[in-house]
Order: sequence, then structure tokens, then C-alpha cells
Amino acid sequence: MKSAYELAMERLNKDNPMAQLTAEQKDQISELDSKYAAKIAEKEIFLNGEIEKALQAGEIEVYESLKTQLATEKKVLQEELEEKKDRVRKG
Repeated sequence: MKSAYELAMERLNKDNPMAQLTAEQKDQISELDSKYAAKIAEKEIFLNGEIEKALQAGEIEVYESLKTQLATEKKVLQEELEEKKDRVRKG
């Protein structure tokens, strides 16, 4: 007997079949993931250092600004990554 999850997945695949990726596409997506993980880590390391300095200096406004900047930059990089992955998936 199938679970509700399995039944739902079957229905979903009937309505919108999942595309099969080639080995090359999988490699490209993996490379993009690695590249963007490194970019995000680089931003986090740099900005977390600046955030710590601002916190120790008691500069709350700078601290808040840097926290917002970090969140924004991470979001932008993640959106870029998803766009590039979609282009690879579409061929």
C-alpha cells in the first residue's frame, strides 16, 4: 500500500514530469553550487569580521547596517545561483 506522500508525488509527476539532467548538466550545477558556496562564505567571513568590530566598538547603527548588508548580499548571490542553475537545466 502506498503512502499519501507517494500518491501525491505520482500525481505531481503526471501533471509536471521532472526533467532528466545529463551528466554534463549535473556537473555544471555542482560546479555552480561550489562556486557560489565559496562566494557566500567569503562575504560572510569578511562581513562577520566587520560586524564583530562594530559590535565591540559599540556602533549599533553600523552593526545593524552590516547585518542587513550581509543578508542582502547572500540573497542576491543565492538568486544569481538559482538563475544560472535554471539556465543549465533548460539547456
